[in-house]
Order: sequence, then structure tokens, then C-alpha cells
Amino acid sequence: MKKTIHRALTLMLCAALLLGGALPVAASAEGADAIEAILSGMTLRDKLAQMMMPAFRGWKQTPDGEDAGAMTLNDEMRRCLAENRFGGVIIFSENCRDAEQLLRLTADMQQANREGGGLPLMISADQEGGIITRLGFGTSGPGAMALAATGDAQSARAMAQIFGEELALVGINADLAPVADVNSNPSNPVIGVRSFGDDALQVAEYSAAFIRGLHDAGVIATAKHFPGHGDTDVDSHTGLPLVNATLDELTAGELIPFRAAVEAGVDMVMTAHIQFPQIETQTYTSLNGEEIYLPATMSHTILTDLLRGTLGFEGVIISDALEMGSIRQNFATDDVLCMTIGAGVDMLLPLGVYGPESLKALTELLDEAVALTEAGRIDEARVDDAVRRILTLKQKYGLLDQTDFAVTGEAVAAAVAGCGSAKHRKVAWELAEKALTLLWNRDGAFPIALEGGERVLILNTAASRAATWDFARQRLEEEKLLPEGVSFESLVIEPETAQACLEAAKAADRVLVISRDWDPSCLDPETENGFPVGVVNEIIDLCHADGRQVVVISAQLPYDAACFTDADAMLLAYCSSVMRDLPPANGAGSAYVPNLPAAICAAFGASVPSGRLPVSLPELDGGRPTDRILFERAAE
Repeated sequence: MKKTIHRALTLMLCAALLLGGALPVAASAEGADAIEAILSGMTLRDKLAQMMMPAFRGWKQTPDGEDAGAMTLNDEMRRCLAENRFGGVIIFSENCRDAEQLLRLTADMQQANREGGGLPLMISADQEGGIITRLGFGTSGPGAMALAATGDAQSARAMAQIFGEELALVGINADLAPVADVNSNPSNPVIGVRSFGDDALQVAEYSAAFIRGLHDAGVIATAKHFPGHGDTDVDSHTGLPLVNATLDELTAGELIPFRAAVEAGVDMVMTAHIQFPQIETQTYTSLNGEEIYLPATMSHTILTDLLRGTLGFEGVIISDALEMGSIRQNFATDDVLCMTIGAGVDMLLPLGVYGPESLKALTELLDEAVALTEAGRIDEARVDDAVRRILTLKQKYGLLDQTDFAVTGEAVAAAVAGCGSAKHRKVAWELAEKALTLLWNRDGAFPIALEGGERVLILNTAASRAATWDFARQRLEEEKLLPEGVSFESLVIEPETAQACLEAAKAADRVLVISRDWDPSCLDPETENGFPVGVVNEIIDLCHADGRQVVVISAQLPYDAACFTDADAMLLAYCSSVMRDLPPANGAGSAYVPNLPAAICAAFGASVPSGRLPVSLPELDGGRPTDRILFERAAE
């Protein structure tokens, strides 16, 4: 009995030291007892702060003022962390310049939080790979749809391990990835190539492999966006989508990857700001007076009954960002807090900090959560349950044992050398090559067999992709794939440059077009805001009139292949993200983004495409997908 009492007192002392303003110390016991001891020593405000993961994304003294950036903490940011002791912080591209800077920033965040008496932070980032990579340096990798196109789920595991290793080197311990959404709607404006495909079983296999890869690197993994964002035609950043699927339909489709993620040991599941009226029937009168259904983020039925109960998920449920248009435009702040926490959300992604006003709003949000709990509108037992889950996750990854956040020379050297290492880049390049999918090839148009003295026209999608072309050309020269005397002209193809591109095509011996479908509007031949589909087809017709061939690279969403069926060859790359500068041989510098340069190199014979189509491609009618399938997803 004396031993038991002594142990309890020791744990209580530990908790008091952790949260009473003194410097944090490691939990002195393992398991649930240590968690309960820490929890018992927390104030209500500490508990609610532990449930919040803000972002420090910039600093403008006035809305119209100059942005001082957020690559270092200023005094106000540091004071905010020390005084509020949040559970985590989320990193965005605004926080990232290079490996050393980001390592010092995350350490400074941890130190500020520590000096205020807080527990070590969960520091996260959306490092999905492909078009969503927060680190503007290092190895960004091919992206989910490209990884699925390799036909080997171990590709996802290998790439995720690289992401995890590089995140850990710069002090980030949680990846808000993978995307477990099934991209069943070709008109989806926000998921697209972030998904592993339109087949639930395929998405499940690759999501589970990605999770295991992050775990191989000792990094927290997050499956998103539950119960599925793939069948929407509205971006939840700007509007509130509605999916009219029944529970049986979700069970047979969208829930399959999330069940696989749970079985793979995923640590967190992120919610979707989407209405599912066939499952959650409760409504809410929005701020503009419209009657809407509670989105999944606020649905007890979806989060607690379905995710916790049916799928058996015991980890941390984290919301998607609560400042997104789908939430901000429709719900009062007090209702957001009450309904998300009441539904079962454990960790909230609250307001981003852009200056003094939003910093104040963040603190007020925490104060409001305290007041709502004290008034009984938020159940403190539900808060305790959430914090218990968060602390258990931190304990699992050793975060509660961290006390020293000093940045050593060895840590800087490791981060600089490891982020974008030659080894990592080699893997990313090989996977990008393996993903390249040659959809059709007529009369030997692919690869382009250059002859000395020929003029080659490269029609690119943006001036920002110039360095990507330079990198590809450099590799082609190194591999001696460019004959003597070949000249290249690279133009940006857009509505404003249509005539110049047509004139250049008349004079070229070879034409390579890089198409970029980033949004459903890009498929419409009449639109002036998207990619100029009509101009590309005019160029194809012009070249065919005198026997010349045109090769097209689909650089992002593969659905644009249906726009250019008269092209002589179509190569799918699944990611159009750019290298804004030529990366150095190793380590710090511009992000290493392999898809597009690998595709350009393959177009001139550097590799043989072997990728498999991971989604079915529908025929188009006026730029809109039809029910008729032009190319079927590759069979297993």
C-alpha cells in the first residue's frame, strides 16, 4: 500500500512540474498511470489548449501592411506559445526556407512552449508529396496518384519513409498524410492526384503502405478526410460540399481505405467538412439563414458512432482547418467549438496567425472554449477523453520525454545533408519514372527521335516551370540524348500567347506539349481561365496537315488526355509541381520534384514508361465528364 501511495504522489508531482510553470520533465512512469497523472494536474485551459494546433503563417501589423513572414518567431508569437501552451503547431510553406532555418524554427517553437510550462508540441505538416508539399526544399516525391501508377504499393511505403525521415530531421513529428479519399468524381476540384485512385481497394492498399512508411521513420501518420472527400464537386476550402451517399454505399467504397488505415495502425484521422444527409440528418441554420446538414466534422453519428464504433479507431481525431470557408461562412464560433468537440474531435486546427489581430483571435478562441466548458455547453469529460488520447499519442512517440530542444551543429548538418539527399532523390526519380504511363503511341511518335539540326518547340504551362525544363535538358545532355545542333524554343501556352505558339509550331520540326489540368475548368475548350485546350488541338491539326507529329504530356490530372485524342502520343506524369530553381547536387535548396522532368526526359528516350493507369478516364462533352469510359483503369 505504501508503495502504491508513493507511486501516485510521484506521478502527481511529475504532472505538477509539467504544468505548473516550471520546465517540463519526462513522465516518470509508463502507461495509463502517467497519462492520468499529467491530466489530473492540468487546468481546464491547459486541457483545451492541448486540443488546439494553430499555424503561424505570417505577420502583418495591418491588413494592408508588409508581411514580415513566419520563418522565425517574433516576440508576440513566442509569447503566445509560452502563455497558451498549445498541444501542437502546424507548419505551412510560409514557415519553410531551408532545412537549417526550419529546424531552428521548430526548436524555437518547442522552447517557447517549454519555457511557458507546456508539454512538448506535436508539430505537423501536410507533406503528402506531389502537389501538396509544405517543405520548399528536400525531396517532394511523385505524389499519391503517381505512386499508385507504379503498380507497387511498396513505392508508397518507400516514399513515405523518405518524407518521414526528412520531416523528423527538421523537427516535425507528425505528417498530415496520406489522403485516403477515393477520387471517384473526375470533377473533384480539391483531391484529384492527391488520391491513390478511384478504386477503393487500391486506395486502401496504398494508404496502408504509406502509413507503414511513415511509421518506419518514427513519424505520426494521419488518414484524411473522413469519411471521404473524393466524390465531391465543391472545394471545402471555399464552400460546403454535400455527398448524398448512403451508409451502405460508403461502406462499399469510401470507408474501405479508412478501415485499412485503422488496421495499419494509423495514429490520427482527419475529418471532412462535408454534409452526408443520408447519415447525419441533424440540420443547422447557417449564418446566412440557409438550413444545412451538420458536416462530418460536427457529426457525432459519423465520428463517434461510425469511426470510433464501427471502424474501431482508438487514436486521435483531428479536424480539418476550422477557418476554411465551409465552416467559417456557415457556423458561429461558439457552435463550431461545441459541436466539433461534442461530435468527437480531439484536436482542432483553429485559426491561422497572420498578425496581431489574428493572434488575438486565437487566444480569444481558447478563452471562449474555456467559458463554454465552464457553462456546460462543452462536456469536460469529453475534453478529458480528447486530451487523454492526445497525451497517449505523444507518449507513444516519445514526445513527453523530450526536454532539450537546443539545436546542435550535428543536427543542422544532418538536416541539411538529409533533406534532399542524393539517396532520397534517386528513389524519388526512379519512382517518378516508374509511374509514367504511356496511354497511346501512334506510328512510333514516342519517344521523339531527334536528328541533328532539328528545331524543337516545348509548349509549357507557366513561366515558373522554366527551371523544370532546364533540369530535364541538363539530364538529357548528361545522358547524351540530344544530337548536335538541336535547338529548343520553350514558350508558355495560355490564351494570351495562342498566336505566338501557333506561329512557333509552324516553324518547328518537333512539338512537345505539356498540358496541365489542375481544375475541371481546364477541360472546357471554351474557357478563358483554364488551360487552352482549343489552342493545343489547333496546333495538333496544324502539324498533322504537313505530316509532323505532336506528343502531349499530361502533367497533372490525367483526365485531360480525353481532350487531345488526336495527339500522336500521350504520356501521363500525374504531377506538375515545379523546381523553381535548379537544386544543388545534394541537400538544401529548391525542392526536388521529379515527375515533370522525368516525363520530359522520357519523351526524348531517357526511360521506357511502364506505369499503369490508376483511374478510369471518361469521355468529355464540352469539357464535362460523361458516363462513357474512354480508358479503363488498369486491372490488378
